[in-house]
Amino acid sequence: MSQQPPPLPPHDADEPIFLEDSFGEEGERIDGEKGHIFPCEGCGADLIFDIHTQKLKCQHCGFEKMIGIDPDKEVEEQDFYGMLAHLQVLREQQQDAEDETAQEVRCESCGATLRFVGTLTSSECPYCASPIQLDKVHTSEKRVPVDAVLPFQIDESVSRENLRAWVKSLWFAPNDFVEKGAEGKFHGVYLPYFTFDSLTSNYYSGQRGEYYYVTVGTGKNRRSERRTRWYPASGNFQRFFDDVVILASWGLPRGLIRALEPFPMQLLVPFKHAYLAGFSARTYDVELRDGFDLGKQRMDEAIYSEVCSRIGGDTQRVDTVQSQYDAITYKHLLLPLWLMSYKYKGKLYQVAVNAATGEVNGERPYSWVKITLACLAAAVGIGGGVYLFNQ
Repeated sequence: MSQQPPPLPPHDADEPIFLEDSFGEEGERIDGEKGHIFPCEGCGADLIFDIHTQKLKCQHCGFEKMIGIDPDKEVEEQDFYGMLAHLQVLREQQQDAEDETAQEVRCESCGATLRFVGTLTSSECPYCASPIQLDKVHTSEKRVPVDAVLPFQIDESVSRENLRAWVKSLWFAPNDFVEKGAEGKFHGVYLPYFTFDSLTSNYYSGQRGEYYYVTVGTGKNRRSERRTRWYPASGNFQRFFDDVVILASWGLPRGLIRALEPFPMQLLVPFKHAYLAGFSARTYDVELRDGFDLGKQRMDEAIYSEVCSRIGGDTQRVDTVQSQYDAITYKHLLLPLWLMSYKYKGKLYQVAVNAATGEVNGERPYSWVKITLACLAAAVGIGGGVYLFNQ
């Protein structure tokens, strides 16, 4: 597991605790250590993470603060089975700990109470817009700790430009939609991901098909037909998978989000609360073992594709593939996205932007008039081609 911070000294539950390590992460634990905020040292307002400077910045007085990185701390792979055993011990102990993903935190700015429900761990006060985080969820020993975060690299304005370009590139989209675009409010959010590494040993058997052609029929019915000769094929190979990325949340359309990959993993930094300041964040609701099962499905797809390549020929039949997964490690990450919901003619659509690369994907409306005209044009084209061929 990743290293945990040392325990805090005893204190009055009503007295704020200020945190500072030698690498520059400051913050304030509030409401009996349940919440985490970053007050400005210049004017007392709230600091948020600034995408352009990659620092904490005050939106009122302009004060900036570096987010220090421990040069000796690296983003490391974690032992998959070791963490599963650790979590199993905690379940067997049946600890009556408070549910850290359903808490109420009192806002220090206006006194309102925020309720963090489900997987939400970072948000803003709906009354005064102060950013507040749950303090211990992402580093709790009762859950899989976050190992690293990929800070936001693409701001909202660039995301909107990319979204406009994406809308204009859509085939068969209604004209008024292309002209107006997708309009809505972007929400910056860190979503939970697991990445998995594994060395796989694979055995396969099947058949390699090679095409050949024969002439059949006579006169006007004389033609060439394709046939296939089949040859047995089998073998074994090893394949190492590095950073198979799995979204650790059930609440979002997985196919839509998956299309935003890849993320620039070289920009990962060890987890600090400061990177979350001013953005929403969620913790995982896909458990670690279930996450590996999803990762294994993606590995199996890649293994099957490689089996077909190794069998070779013009076509393949795969009879069996047996795989063993060894040296399994994982990382628990928070990766940045801009999310938006918009309406078109009363129907709700979702779009997402990879906030590290700017890649856009989402749901969109279709113009059935354009599709019908395209189908008719294709039918006319095919008919004309057949007529010319017969002539």
